[in-house]
Amino acid sequence: MRAIQVDRHGGPEVLTLAEVPDPEPGPNQLLVDIDAVGVNFIDTYFRTGTYPRPVPYIPGSEGTGVVAEIGSGVTGFAVGDRVAWAAGPNSYAPRAVVDEAVAVAVPGDIDPAVAASALLQGMTAHYLIESVYRPEPGETILVHAGAGGVGLLLTQLAVARDIRVITTVSSDEKEELSRSAGAREVLRYGDDLADRVRELTGGEGVAAVYDGVGAATFDASLASLRVRGTLALFGAASGPVPPVDLQRLNAAGSVFVTRPNIAHYTRDRAELDWRAGDIFEAVADGSLTVRVGATYPLADAERAHRDLESRKTTGSIVLLP
Repeated sequence: MRAIQVDRHGGPEVLTLAEVPDPEPGPNQLLVDIDAVGVNFIDTYFRTGTYPRPVPYIPGSEGTGVVAEIGSGVTGFAVGDRVAWAAGPNSYAPRAVVDEAVAVAVPGDIDPAVAASALLQGMTAHYLIESVYRPEPGETILVHAGAGGVGLLLTQLAVARDIRVITTVSSDEKEELSRSAGAREVLRYGDDLADRVRELTGGEGVAAVYDGVGAATFDASLASLRVRGTLALFGAASGPVPPVDLQRLNAAGSVFVTRPNIAHYTRDRAELDWRAGDIFEAVADGSLTVRVGATYPLADAERAHRDLESRKTTGSIVLLP
């Protein structure tokens, strides 16, 4: 089969279409005909070598499709089932092998492009607001990249609980999208960001900041917190945050900083099913809208990465094999 392959670490240009062996399922694995593939910032971290992975490899960890074959020992799925995954390697391809342990069932009426991009970003938003810091109704939070995939979903989940959401965006178009998701206030990035957040909170600061941007926003995030507030640094779209003097947490008001990742919040089958089930149920009943901002043919993975890293996209983006 022809799939996207990374032969060396580097920029988007290292994403090339190559002939690779057809995958075959082993014990407790599913062979899936892929309908759509989610593209995420974590894919760029592996591509550049920020997160180590031996080359050559097929990128991608998220997708959806139909089970074509099952390996020995599989009990939870059958041929013909629709499944999705957020931690299945080698997803930039027309077919992939997925461990049964990370696959979840997809309701039949969810569009493949939505199913492919809802799980990783949706479960990220879910663990951030359910488990990292669970705001109380009436509290105010700050969400960076409010028009991005996680930002739009996180905003909707928060607003549904009567939580006041302030977001940051980079353009008027993105501001409109963020407001449509329920953001009460939408700000631009800048040196005075923390001051503007404090103005909007009567000088107190926000209960929590959910920051997937990283280096460019970390200082403002820390300065935007109320006393004993929580900064959840869940990504580094602008680059990794340099080492931090822990005394800064004291000076900022005895605040908490955490660097979570989804693997630590989907540690067993029960937790995975809880988070995935909540997201797919909300998508299916219309209470949660997943915005697919762009779709690309699989062969255009390089362009998809360029658009993602230049922040030209909104919502989630998807590759179609």
